[in-house]
Amino acid sequence: MKRGFVMLHMIGLVLYALLPGLLHAQQDGCIVKPPAVKIHFGKGPVDDVNASPLSYYRRVSGGCPTDGHYTFVSSTPGCFYGDWFTLSEDHTPGDENGNMMIVNAHPGGGIFFNRKISGLKQGTRFELALWLMNICRLDICCSHLSPNFYILLSTTSGKKIAGFAINTLGQTNSPVWKKFKGYFNMPSAHKELTLTMYDNTIGGCGNDFALDDISFSECIQPPVENKPKKILQHNTASKQVVKKASSDPVKKPAKPLTVAMIPGKKSLPSTTPLQKATFPVPLVLQTRANPVIKQLEIDAGEVTIRLYDNGEIDGDTVSIYHNNQLVVSKARLSQKPITFSFEVNPSIPFHELVMVAENLGSIPPNTSLMIVTAKDKRWQVFISSTEQKNAKLLINLKQEP
Repeated sequence: MKRGFVMLHMIGLVLYALLPGLLHAQQDGCIVKPPAVKIHFGKGPVDDVNASPLSYYRRVSGGCPTDGHYTFVSSTPGCFYGDWFTLSEDHTPGDENGNMMIVNAHPGGGIFFNRKISGLKQGTRFELALWLMNICRLDICCSHLSPNFYILLSTTSGKKIAGFAINTLGQTNSPVWKKFKGYFNMPSAHKELTLTMYDNTIGGCGNDFALDDISFSECIQPPVENKPKKILQHNTASKQVVKKASSDPVKKPAKPLTVAMIPGKKSLPSTTPLQKATFPVPLVLQTRANPVIKQLEIDAGEVTIRLYDNGEIDGDTVSIYHNNQLVVSKARLSQKPITFSFEVNPSIPFHELVMVAENLGSIPPNTSLMIVTAKDKRWQVFISSTEQKNAKLLINLKQEP
């Protein structure tokens, strides 16, 4: 065990002593101290990191959890006939036989991590960092699903403090840990936060992952150098004009979240920016299955969606979520279409439309016909949803050959 650690709850929630002058390298316009809180999942048999049972994920023992399950282990034995990597250690440096969290994606996604975090200095800026690995071997699976996370920091009363999206954890040829980090301000009026992690992807091959070393580190702004003011002089025959250049520092815009990759435990420079997430996963998308009914690849441009009742008009009512944002609320289907549009472009290349049945009408299930139009192309998508199962349509920007 490293010096300065205080073990909490046997799961490895670690409180570091913040030693004056002991600072890490400057990152993203601030100096990062050693972690004030670190979750490394301990060693051997440990308590569950989740304080209460989850709706769609359950803890199991052993190194090869099945769909919708997670475990805490120090190694994996090459699960599912070698579809997963064989890992001999976790990510924590110098932590012999230390645990990592292994998660096998649930078919409908959902919350896999939910824990209160205390010990953070109030009114202070912090860096949240964590290490992730896609444990599925590249080209073993028939599909190339990638984990897609939403990370939410909120007060214990439910007020959102920060939210981050992670969707860059694709499969690789060999085990690769990736570091993800983002920044937030700890409220002055709160001593405790809740850290919640959602998995947005559907179950299948390619989206299973390992998680380790979640840390909260104080982020200190470096001192501003007091440079002498520049004086610009302009002399004329009649007068002298003196201008003083401002010495106030220019505020730089906040940098996006970044991810650093390491094969094994050798760090490489930060590379891929992450997306700032705006909309958490709605409860109705967590508590129902979300099977993908169709996936389209289209050229950049406007996409128009028209939704009709399919067959006899029987009072079917639906809601539609676009990238977790509610765009149609409890609308009744008829021969007159429900219509909305959005742009597909390199800035927002991936789009998820989820149709939610608000009722089943007089003739179950809730059925509809969706017409997707993009430039000169048109697709028909037949949709069936129930009170237990939504229907998801994926629309992605076509990649140039």
